[in-house]
Amino acid sequence: MGITDVLSLFGGLALFLYGMQMMSTGLEAAAGNKMKSILEKLTSNRVKGVLVGAAITAVIQSSSATTVMVVGFVNSGLMTLKQAVWIIMGANIGTTITGQLIALDIGAIAPLFAIIGVAVMMFVKNEKVHHISSIFAGLGILFMGMDMMGAAMEPLQDSEAFINLMTKFSNPLIGILVGAVFTAIIQSSSASVGILQALAATGMVPLSSAVYVLFGQNIGTCITAVLASIGMKVNAKRTTIIHLMFNIIGTIIFTIVCMVTPYVHLIESITPGDPVAQIANAHTIFNIVTTLILLPFGTQMADIAVKILPESKKEDDEDLRLKYIRPFESSYAIGNSAVAVTQVREEVGRMQEMVMKNIADAFDTLIKYDEKSRQKVEEREEYIDYLNKGISEYVVSLMAGEMSSDDSRKINGYYAIISNLERIGDHAVNIVEYADDMKKWDLKFSDNVLEELEEMKKQCIASLDNVKDVDAGNVDEVLAQAVAMEQKTDNMRDKYFKKQMQRLKKGKCKPQSGIVFSEILTDFERMGDHVLNIAQEYRGME
Repeated sequence: MGITDVLSLFGGLALFLYGMQMMSTGLEAAAGNKMKSILEKLTSNRVKGVLVGAAITAVIQSSSATTVMVVGFVNSGLMTLKQAVWIIMGANIGTTITGQLIALDIGAIAPLFAIIGVAVMMFVKNEKVHHISSIFAGLGILFMGMDMMGAAMEPLQDSEAFINLMTKFSNPLIGILVGAVFTAIIQSSSASVGILQALAATGMVPLSSAVYVLFGQNIGTCITAVLASIGMKVNAKRTTIIHLMFNIIGTIIFTIVCMVTPYVHLIESITPGDPVAQIANAHTIFNIVTTLILLPFGTQMADIAVKILPESKKEDDEDLRLKYIRPFESSYAIGNSAVAVTQVREEVGRMQEMVMKNIADAFDTLIKYDEKSRQKVEEREEYIDYLNKGISEYVVSLMAGEMSSDDSRKINGYYAIISNLERIGDHAVNIVEYADDMKKWDLKFSDNVLEELEEMKKQCIASLDNVKDVDAGNVDEVLAQAVAMEQKTDNMRDKYFKKQMQRLKKGKCKPQSGIVFSEILTDFERMGDHVLNIAQEYRGME
């Protein structure tokens, strides 16, 4: 095997993985954020969940991509741990479609898929069609890469050293280990199974050895989800444990079956003389039978995962951190939009809660100066600024990626919303600084002014509360209410300003306190403007 063959092998692998990436990205752009509603409807029971997992994986040719998507959904609360069990089981079945297509020699027409897909992407401007065509182009590129790998390995059938190495796979443990490690390195069981099929086609690897490598490949594919779960919530990590449990249990069962029964001969008898199809069938049977065995025990598997990784009781909300946004690096894009939009929404909601608390504490400090409340406003403002920066950076990183126009519009909307929230937070800080001035100058507001300040506080909180839980079903009502509230804020500002002028004329308040009160009215009115901006952004996102 010369340098040209080695380059062809790795070039083919690169094409295979790139084709898989194209398919994942195409599906993500076409239906990424809709995956949430699709999964919610179709995972109501275990059988539907398995079918959904199998179908998605069959489309994108990668159980790793599906599992990474599930890990992200569980981490963001879009899916429960028990729902994830069924999707993972289905993903293991769906990934076997690649081997079956290789066995059917679909590679012969693979260039046609690539040509049609690329042609449509170039000449059709419709966004939806563009994304779907990228799935077909990716499929064609994937199998062209598979053919390149197969052709590159043909010279190995004349290598005595390589043949001696292959015979060692008859030891179950060595075969499982080699399959797991190789698949973990390239992070694709579909690719590693395809390479195993290419080797079997040369006659160098008998099925009796290949089955153990195949079992190890199913374990190795879990590494992608394990890597994706690093830094995520405990539930996301439990999802990867379930994935590992499924494949390890299946490997133990089938290794025993292969050692004590004529299982290998049975698989060979189904398609005699066709080692490529034999490996494809062994892979399919492994995953279907393992799913059927474990299907009744999915809930118990979730419970075991919870026991292995119990909930941490550590509370670290005092530390500056992003609580919901858990970005992870992965070559698979599917489902990321649904996860990203949910993460940003939850983090924005958290930021809004802090802003509301700061408004309440700021007005309370004005009404009755309290050092603790004043300090809390400063600390919370630091957290609000941190969230503004952290969310902004995450949103900007998302804008650089590929996503549908709907998802892009929502992400842009949240970017504008956090800017408005940050400005409202600044106005709350202005108010506590006015309280500092009042204390320094030894000034006090009259009872009438204190009542007006209390009313301002209630109006600000009510306005922000109105835009707290906005969705497609209530966005028009929220906007209408926001417009009315903003007008009420303006009317209150005008009314209180006139009353203040009257107090000044009658000498009922000092000029310094009159100036402070005028500044408070300005901040009060501007907070109302920013809340209306937020409501308008939510309307534009739907």
